[in-house]
Parts: sequence; structure tokens; C-alpha cells
Amino acid sequence: MSAPTRLGAGRYVAADERPAVTTTSVHELTTADGASVRGVLATVPGARTVVVLMHPRQDVTHHPLVPPLLQAGAAVWTQHTRSVNNDLTLVHEQALLDVAAGLAFLRDRGFESVVTLGHSGGGTLFAFYAEQAGLDPSQRIATTPGGRPTKLGDALLPPVDAAVFLAPHPGQGRLLLGCIDPSVADETDPLAAVPDLDPFDPRNGFAEPPTSSSYPPEFLERFRAAQRDRVARIDARAHAALARAAEARAVHKRTGAPADRRRALAPEIITVFRTDADPRCVDLSLDPSDRPYGSLFGSRPDLINYGQVGFCRLTTPEAWLSTWSGLSSNADFVRCAPGVQVPTLFVELTGDQAAFPADSQRMVAALGASDLTHTSVRGTHFGGAIGPDEPTGNELAARQIVDWLSERYELAPPSL
Repeated sequence: MSAPTRLGAGRYVAADERPAVTTTSVHELTTADGASVRGVLATVPGARTVVVLMHPRQDVTHHPLVPPLLQAGAAVWTQHTRSVNNDLTLVHEQALLDVAAGLAFLRDRGFESVVTLGHSGGGTLFAFYAEQAGLDPSQRIATTPGGRPTKLGDALLPPVDAAVFLAPHPGQGRLLLGCIDPSVADETDPLAAVPDLDPFDPRNGFAEPPTSSSYPPEFLERFRAAQRDRVARIDARAHAALARAAEARAVHKRTGAPADRRRALAPEIITVFRTDADPRCVDLSLDPSDRPYGSLFGSRPDLINYGQVGFCRLTTPEAWLSTWSGLSSNADFVRCAPGVQVPTLFVELTGDQAAFPADSQRMVAALGASDLTHTSVRGTHFGGAIGPDEPTGNELAARQIVDWLSERYELAPPSL
């Protein structure tokens, strides 16, 4: 008998160890505002509990936790948002309507218990959804940070029965606020730098990798303030672009001229250089944990920061304000967490390079659930093993999640 394949340690890549009795079906759904989204329902005979996995930006169809959840006797629904794998126009308020379409579909299928499982950015997506779903429709957010009507007040937002958070980070905007490089001296020049703010300048405390850097407190204070200043400048640019578009629409309404319509339609794409510069990734003495040296993108942030890879390299003004601005986005875990009042499991990964220990403490403290379990397992952000020959974080997390579910909800393990 061959050894079982270990649950994947990469970005939602896993061997398919689903039970042989699994049935899988693909479903196209229409959201309350007319968008099309797709989901995959995998289930086993007798499953009355369904676990819902979504991420605002990534495809989670083959998430490593799907097989163990099915083996435990839960159905699993994995769904795309309308911005999957292309977050150029990702507006989080719209993504809530995508979540709602999937939950309505599952309720119509007759599942008795619906449990959300938010990994990484999926955590804030589901926390934001829970907050808005728990409000009277008249109290829901009416417009996006960019001024677009959300239609949340007119939509059915079905409630859920429980929430599981796996290595959630504080939100896309808060995440970027921590890793955006404030030393960018010119938003049109990827190399222009203010030396006194450069996190990869040895004069500021940076050490040649993989030696841990050591930043003085006064540098970190200036650095964090400058990060907020840079985000505020991009916020101002985004608002100005949206104001120009609104003015062009108003002019076209009066004139009907094609030239004015073109001005209203022409998109402004914001390029955000250098977004892999969180000092915690290279100075391991800051908020210490089991994390390895480096960021989510690799072991050399000092080089990756200048390349094409990174968060929010290209975005529209609307998407910047809704998703990527740590100053403007509503999709902030700590802000939304008091609205999460159903039974909740929060699984922290001790080697996380996106949610650091202090972040997790703030998120847990903000949750509104009275039935709240906070646990931690060894692993990196996407569920990898920290050391050689160790279980993966996904394996350890799966055990915690299945045990927690089995204590509260009906599961139907298949007979193999």
C-alpha cells in the first residue's frame, strides 16, 4: 500500500484524495446585480453540513482542505468571485453579492448547516459578509469607497451557521499597508528611492540575506508613517480619477457627444511599484514567530520588491479604494469582526508571513462570537510545513477543523 500523498503546501495546490463516493457538480449562478459566478459542489452521501470556501482573488477549487472535509462527511462548496485570478477591478462590496449567490444556492439545496471557511484573504471576505448580512438592509453600506452604489440593501444576504478562519490576514488593504514600500520617490519610476526610508539600505538596518536585519525603532516609526502617507497619496489620485470620470459622464449626459462618452469610459489604471517591503519579513525579531526569512513571494524581498510580482501592481481607482487601500477599504477584518457572532474557529499558523502574531491577536479579540475557539498549528501561510519531515500546516489545520465541526454539526463520513 502506497503512502498517502500529503496535503499540498503551495497556494491551494493539493493531491486529489477525495473519497471514491464523492459526487461533483459545477454550477453557474447569477448574482443580485446580474453578474455570473461559478461554483463547484463536492458532496458525499448523506452530507447535511456544507463547508464554503471562497477567496476574493484566487481560485480555491482545489484547496488542500477539500479532501479531508469530504472524508469527514461534509459537503464542500468552492466558489469563484467575479474577479477570480484577475483582480484589476476587484470591488469587495460586489464580492459580497457573489458570496450571497452561493449561500442562497446552498440553502435551496437543503443543507441543514452552512459553514464558511475563509483562508487568507477569504477570511476578511467572510467577515465582511457576516457584518453586512447581520445588519438591517437599510443599515448596510450604500456606496463603495469610490462612490459606486453597492446594492447590498436590496440583496438577500443569507446567514450562515458557523465560521472558520484559517490563517486570515487583516484584509487586502491592511496587508498592503504593511508591505508597501514608502521609499518610492516617484510613482512613475520603479527605481526612484528616498534613501532615509529604504528598507533594503544597510544604513537603515538591513542585513544581507538570509541574515536577519535589525531596524532601529526610530526608522520603523518613520517607515510606518511614510507608508500611510504613500497610501493616502494614491487614495487622492484614485479619488481625482473617479471625479474626472463622473464629470465626463455629466457632460456627456448634456451633450451626447461621442468625445465626452469616450472620456467617461477611458479607464485610468494605477501602477503601484514596490509592494514587498514589510520589515517583519526580513527582521525576524519584529513580532517573532516560527516564520522563515522572506515574504509570501520568496526568500529575497529585497529583490522581489523591484520585480513584477507583488500585491496590487495594477488596479483601477475603484478597486484600489475598495480593496487595496488600508485607509479607505471597508474590507478590514478587525472592523468587520464584531459582526461575526456565529460559532467561530480561528486557526493561526505559527509560521505565517502574512498574518503576524500581533495581527492574529487583534483579529481574535475583535470577533463577536460567544462560542469562539482560537487555536494554532505549525505551518506557513499557505499550509506548508515549517521544517523537514514535519506534517504540513494543512494537515494539522484539517484535524483541528474536522474535530471542531464534528462537535457541533452533523457529519456523514463515507464508508470506504
